[in-house]
Amino acid sequence: MGIELKQAFEIGKYLVTQRLKGNKKYPLVLMLEPLFRCNLACSGCGKIQHPVEILKQNLTPEQCFKAAEECGAPVVSIPGGEPLLHPQIDEIVKGLIKRRKFIYLCTNGILLEKSLDKFTPSPYLTFMIHLDGMREWHDKCVDRKGVFDIAIKAIKAAKAKGFRVNTNSTIFQGANPQEMQEFFDYLTEIGVDGMQISPGYSYEWAPDQDHFLQREQTRALFREILAPFKAGKKKWNFYHNPLFLDFLTGEKDYECTPWGSPSYSVLGWQKPCYLLNEGYYTTFKELLEDTDWSKYGRASGNPKCADCMVHCGYEPTAAIDALEPANMGRAFSSLF
Repeated sequence: MGIELKQAFEIGKYLVTQRLKGNKKYPLVLMLEPLFRCNLACSGCGKIQHPVEILKQNLTPEQCFKAAEECGAPVVSIPGGEPLLHPQIDEIVKGLIKRRKFIYLCTNGILLEKSLDKFTPSPYLTFMIHLDGMREWHDKCVDRKGVFDIAIKAIKAAKAKGFRVNTNSTIFQGANPQEMQEFFDYLTEIGVDGMQISPGYSYEWAPDQDHFLQREQTRALFREILAPFKAGKKKWNFYHNPLFLDFLTGEKDYECTPWGSPSYSVLGWQKPCYLLNEGYYTTFKELLEDTDWSKYGRASGNPKCADCMVHCGYEPTAAIDALEPANMGRAFSSLF
């Protein structure tokens, strides 16, 4: 079960409350980036391309807490950069847990094992390890040999200490479906609590622009990769609403919910979403109320949005769709 019942209940209660209040635009996951600095230089990443003076900056714990309270989302994902490079990351995590936020600390795993003593196992904390496939493919994706083995060792160490551990895999053009299936088998075998998958998005700043998937390529590739799971032959433990997986394989067609995963960093609230670099707002209220949302999403005709099927935009759509009576059984069946 990729999502714990406690978290599923709290998120479900939050979604129902928003609906009862008549709110149309509200966040589900805060993408909190306490720094852009990283100890890897992946060719598909646009976050580390900021100027040096930006890469040197960190959010303070107080700025992180204020963003979480201002936004109000029940889930806080802490990507980067590499969050474990932040000198106060343990203080940030502890403060967010105190505020009853479900934390997903995203890391490439290089520093995780030596950092475990900074944290305490909690139902509110999950380590999200970036792994794009088995050893050869993953090390190629992150442009450094040996990273896969370090990350796997860290996963096992974290599990041994009682932490929840998920994986996050970005799937690019050229991924081998059979090898990805073997990868999911391996992660299941070593006992990860959940697996998150998403097609890569073509960051404008990413050095490699040749391996991002177009929409129909995404659907075809995910249909092939997930075929054994869809047929009930594999019991892979995905950290996803199954409706989002239906979207990836083309069984559902959704529009993006860009305000569902707002991003806050040292530069402010990124507009319009985590993936596009179109400036920043000072407050979350400005982001929500001053953004012309009609300019974004596939229906808008915006070419930057045409092929995007990334989880941070479409998982919130699937979560909202799960509230429809016809979808409730399908959406919540994976919890039991």
